[in-house]
Amino acid sequence: MNPMNSNISTDSAIKLNEASLSHLGNNVRVPNYDRHQITNGIVHIGVGGFHRAHQALYLDNYFHQNPASKWGICGIGLLEFDKRMRDALKSQDCLYTLVERSPSGDRARVIGAITKYLFAPDNCQAVIDTLAAPNCRIVTLTITEGGYYYIEGSGEFDANHQTIQYDLQHPDEPIGVYGFLTAALDRRRQQGIAPFTVLSCDNLQGNGNIARKMLTAFAEMQNPELGRWVAEQVAFPNCMVDRITPATTPADIKMVAEQFNIDDAFPVVAEPFLQWVVEDNFSAGRPDWESVGVQMTSDVHPYEMMKIRLLNASHLLIGYLGTLTGYTYVHEVMADPLIRQAVDNLMAEVTPTLQSVPGIDLDDYKKTLIERFANPKIRDQLPRLCLNSSAKMPKFVLGSVRDALRKGGAIDYMSLTVAAWFRYLNGYDDQGNSIPIDDPIAGTLTQLAHSSGSDAKPLLNLTEIFGDLSQSPFADAVANHLRRLYEFGAKETLVRFLEKT
Repeated sequence: MNPMNSNISTDSAIKLNEASLSHLGNNVRVPNYDRHQITNGIVHIGVGGFHRAHQALYLDNYFHQNPASKWGICGIGLLEFDKRMRDALKSQDCLYTLVERSPSGDRARVIGAITKYLFAPDNCQAVIDTLAAPNCRIVTLTITEGGYYYIEGSGEFDANHQTIQYDLQHPDEPIGVYGFLTAALDRRRQQGIAPFTVLSCDNLQGNGNIARKMLTAFAEMQNPELGRWVAEQVAFPNCMVDRITPATTPADIKMVAEQFNIDDAFPVVAEPFLQWVVEDNFSAGRPDWESVGVQMTSDVHPYEMMKIRLLNASHLLIGYLGTLTGYTYVHEVMADPLIRQAVDNLMAEVTPTLQSVPGIDLDDYKKTLIERFANPKIRDQLPRLCLNSSAKMPKFVLGSVRDALRKGGAIDYMSLTVAAWFRYLNGYDDQGNSIPIDDPIAGTLTQLAHSSGSDAKPLLNLTEIFGDLSQSPFADAVANHLRRLYEFGAKETLVRFLEKT
């Protein structure tokens, strides 16, 4: 069957489950290992598109080489939002379709690495039991940047958050990630079972260090003895993850049915590029990830900085300027020569803040990023890039700003990124169309944006985001860009700015 054939009726597509694997077309790769011989040594919290296109793919490749493995994945959903994933995976024996899309064509495979899925609101004790079981060796996390309850301005734990307070008061019936982890770790401690490793796979610089600090702080508040045990015994490796994975759309579901004859309730699409760099620091063993292309290292930091400061920061600039200009998709934005040049200039400005990265040519890496952003088959939508910006901005942009200021470097395009965010927060684009703002503190941000307009000071004074940057030359640069964005609009602002730089 030609994978590009779109003449297949979606009504005749084969419902994905274990029994149907042998009936799928030869253009779809399926697991050739016995999933029932795999035990779940890994528990993953926050099963979304990225986890399924990234970590689960690496494990699926691993199981093709090591069929009777102890490193299968049990997925866990903590949020009501995860119901859709629960329903889809349970109806499909935890199987799903991954389609890698590029201008040269689409490639589909069924991933079998997730063999169990638990929805915490259905049965929180089942989740704690799974985490506390001796065969759970690694707990991996994709809980978004905002899921760590980390206060950017101070670097401290947000102990007053309502989820944290609830879990401290209800240790046997938690709702948040730290409540579940500590409930399981405390049981392991009391029963003499070695702790699992906690491996954050989120876009945070020093994600393992942050996970360690936040979880230890929570554990100490719950039980000082437990807190000391966590600090001494639990490993928290840092890691860098990279793969552009847009949110699954109804069009993706239809594409999988038409091109590959698979009825999949929740497929995932991704670009061909894939990278995972992991600090080799595990308290209870790990898979031989090197055998499937994972780069194990003693120092992830240079790779994290490279990815977060180049890719993720560029995504923010693309998201804000693209939305203000009226675009919908990332590849459309990259076809606009003005914004594409601004992205190139942002990367050039950030580069002096980076360390040398072993095995990476930064010029080649930046060229590859531009190619990846421009991939028209991915159809990555701008709202995904702008989601939860209050948590992303400090991590993706402001660290570079601080380093550039210390070194006397340029901050023109970094400050433009922040100004474009402020203009975006006003909730309408340059054509007057409404922009929905999806952010944990959207109420505060939009109120300030509406009341202050082209005055950047009120937003810059949010110390939980900007710390002391409101007292630096960066504040003046943001203010100047914001005034121009309001006066001239995004396109004309770029024309005038690019002429000067």
